[in-house]
Amino acid sequence: MNLRARLKSQLPMLLTGAIFLASCSATDTRVSGTEYGDPITLTDTTLVSTILANPASFVGEKVLVTGVIVAVCESRGCWMEVASDSEYEKIKIKVDDGVIVFPTTARGLTAVVEGVVEELELTAEQALERLQHMAEERGLPFDSTTITGPEKIYQIRGHGAFIAD
Repeated sequence: MNLRARLKSQLPMLLTGAIFLASCSATDTRVSGTEYGDPITLTDTTLVSTILANPASFVGEKVLVTGVIVAVCESRGCWMEVASDSEYEKIKIKVDDGVIVFPTTARGLTAVVEGVVEELELTAEQALERLQHMAEERGLPFDSTTITGPEKIYQIRGHGAFIAD
């Protein structure tokens, strides 16, 4: 593996370590940011791509993930989507409404998130309602023909997060 590929594969772990250390030490100002929810307790990062490759095997497990924030709930800040270490992948981080509120200005910043992987089984009607709601939130057109039946969704129920400035 060439140096560039090796660095790219280790970047999430290195970034998580740097952010985590900075968030734990009051005297360390190398990485500034904001903590949300419970303190982060895990130290080993799980790659988002690893979770998405076999999400059912992670259901119920507490994980620590890191990535660039690509979307935030516009109405309540009750979820955000974090980019994977693999292109075109992302995972949703859902928090209890009002308990943790992610700012919409966090888009493009790096987050370190601790939470539990969960599986949601939606009926076809629930899947339709979910996608329609998401389209409305984002101001996008909605095509109901894209829903063909029930679906499973995997996300992380966020307990704590650190968002770097």
